[in-house]
Amino acid sequence: MPFIFKRLFLLVRNHIDQVSWQAVAIATLLHMLLIWLLLGLAGETALSPVSTFVYYYIVTTSTVGYGDFSASTDLGRWIVAVLQIPFGLALFGVLLGKTGQTVTYLIRRAMTGDKSFSYFNNHIIIFGWHQIRTKKMVDYILADQKRMDRRILLAVTEQMEHPFLANAHVDFVRLSSFTDCEELERVAIKQADKIIIDGQDDDQTFTTALRISKLVKDDCHISAHFNDESKVEMLLEHCHNVECSSAKSAEILVRSMQDPGSSRVQEELLSTLHGDTQFSLVIPAELAEMEFGKLFHHFKHDHDAILLGVAHNLSAQNMDLNPPLNYPVNSGDILHYIAVDRVLSNEVDWQGLAK
Repeated sequence: MPFIFKRLFLLVRNHIDQVSWQAVAIATLLHMLLIWLLLGLAGETALSPVSTFVYYYIVTTSTVGYGDFSASTDLGRWIVAVLQIPFGLALFGVLLGKTGQTVTYLIRRAMTGDKSFSYFNNHIIIFGWHQIRTKKMVDYILADQKRMDRRILLAVTEQMEHPFLANAHVDFVRLSSFTDCEELERVAIKQADKIIIDGQDDDQTFTTALRISKLVKDDCHISAHFNDESKVEMLLEHCHNVECSSAKSAEILVRSMQDPGSSRVQEELLSTLHGDTQFSLVIPAELAEMEFGKLFHHFKHDHDAILLGVAHNLSAQNMDLNPPLNYPVNSGDILHYIAVDRVLSNEVDWQGLAK
């Protein structure tokens, strides 16, 4: 007997799997219409209003049965007993089965990264997965209390499940390749605002950066991390919208030896989890030329922030660190500063500074 029940269960589930949502919806609506017409012909005038009938149909068919509405004529009761409840229960069971199946499917897709995020806009994409480093990246991004509320999309090529399923700010997608255009459409590469490339190795990082640098919008900023500095030089020859970083362990070790505490300074400046952090701010367009000294005093006095330097593009290739106080600063330049919290553009009195 248990074997028979199991076979029956599998047979029913098979049929539910094959039935489309459209077929279930049409069958349910037709059944509702048929019952409504038959009850009307049976003289069940109390059940005729549409809102009343829909309420009655759902309550009765689902066997909740409050009893506030019911058939009162003999013919009406026969219709309910023979046509409404048996067939309605079957449709209700199929509806519940399809709903459970759909919810399971959506959860499974989110876990395995099979969803498409082509509708995303102004989001952050992280290409690559590392057990410890990627988690730190997400923590650092979310620790910035005054950041723009961008979605974070983690893209991987490994066979794995969503590592941040409990984090509502992070979505997950698994691609077959970081360089395939059709796959990149799934992460809405052309609408992304910020991108981090941290591949399994320098070759994957290099090819990914080379591929997407031509696909992103003009104001999208790409950051790529390398272990081999020669790859950095090669990439910058072809992609001017990519900011490259590489391991600076030798430099940090020497600085720590010659100037004790230097490594802690580096750690503080890079981490948003505690202490002062290094941020940047683009000067709005259509402002008159300003002096660095005036900006320096304003940031320190009004925002308790220290200006470090001025860059002239997102990649900061020709940054001027600690420029003289009379150094000219213009619209579109990027100010780099350290502060406890990010200073937003609308918090700065640009018009007063430009006078």
